[in-house]
Amino acid sequence: MTTPLAVTVPLDQGRAYDILIGRNLLDEAGTRVAALKAKAAVIVTDANVAALYGERMRTSLEAAGLRSGLVVVAPGEASKCYATYAQVCDGLLVHRVERGDLVVALGGGVVGDLAGFAAATLRRGVRFVQAPTSLLAQVDSSVGGKTGINSPLGKNLIGAFHQPRLVLADTATLDTLSEREMRAGYAEVAKYGLINDAGFFDWCEANWDGIFSGGPARDEAVAICCRAKANVVVRDEREDGERALLNLGHTFGHALERLTSYDSQRLVHGEGVAIGLALAFRFSARLGLCPGQDAGRVANHLALAGLPTTLRAVPGGCGDADALVEAMAQDKKVRDGALTFILARGIGQSFIAPGIDAAEVRAFLTDELRAA
Repeated sequence: MTTPLAVTVPLDQGRAYDILIGRNLLDEAGTRVAALKAKAAVIVTDANVAALYGERMRTSLEAAGLRSGLVVVAPGEASKCYATYAQVCDGLLVHRVERGDLVVALGGGVVGDLAGFAAATLRRGVRFVQAPTSLLAQVDSSVGGKTGINSPLGKNLIGAFHQPRLVLADTATLDTLSEREMRAGYAEVAKYGLINDAGFFDWCEANWDGIFSGGPARDEAVAICCRAKANVVVRDEREDGERALLNLGHTFGHALERLTSYDSQRLVHGEGVAIGLALAFRFSARLGLCPGQDAGRVANHLALAGLPTTLRAVPGGCGDADALVEAMAQDKKVRDGALTFILARGIGQSFIAPGIDAAEVRAFLTDELRAA
């Protein structure tokens, strides 16, 4: 077997797990999953990923002596819904998944969230493995145990904390991503520098093209992001405090996803996050918290990477300021009806800002919608 980069998430009560990062790890999946001592490992994936990697993963699992199978869903954010969740649960039961078995989430963030939530609830909890195949999933959503589906009332409002037993981040799978999906995932990479690591944001400005081209910078970026997230998750597993910082840009971004009806033709998650990051910094500058030059630097870098940074960039529009504020009212960080944002005092200096005045947010968004 190859020697991948490894990041450990050292949770207590025997729940520690490894994130393995490197090229062609899918071919070793069977051996590594079998080491978790299961008799069966059933794959949940979407139709696009199944065509590329489904049989390859199943072959690896079965070669290691594991009974396996495939549960395939439609690609896209729209699959994070009640109906597809039921489809996945029933599919796993058809494959006779027991509590000692494993669910393998093979795909991007949608598949990871959906399969993880099914694993969290099936038979009141079965183990699962994340095998993320998108940049966004490898650097963010596959780590930390957040699982869930969307409601028509908001994003990720139904879910559970359910940690994986292993994460296999095969960075060679990123070679088959569309340019759009790579860009979308890059928004989550840049986010880690913007939260609390200005040096990493400097590194991103110098090396972002290497992440896209598949050089050594790609594996390094995935490892840095996973290490940063693991450190936060260990200190605040259930988002009672600092883990909320990982939602920088997401309050705006999730509202945009809701107002575009989770239509990936119009907006994918990482694009919403990119706009949200730029908005969070511009709003921070408007409030006098952050230098305007930092807000400009953030937007310029995201734009250089091919990402949208304004509300007017959303295809088909995103409603008016009132609609955006109303969409934000269902954000998971709302407390006692008051909006909580992640704002910044500068690059690498983000903080949790509770009780933000909705009128200030509305005025800011009105001006953003008018901007050229």
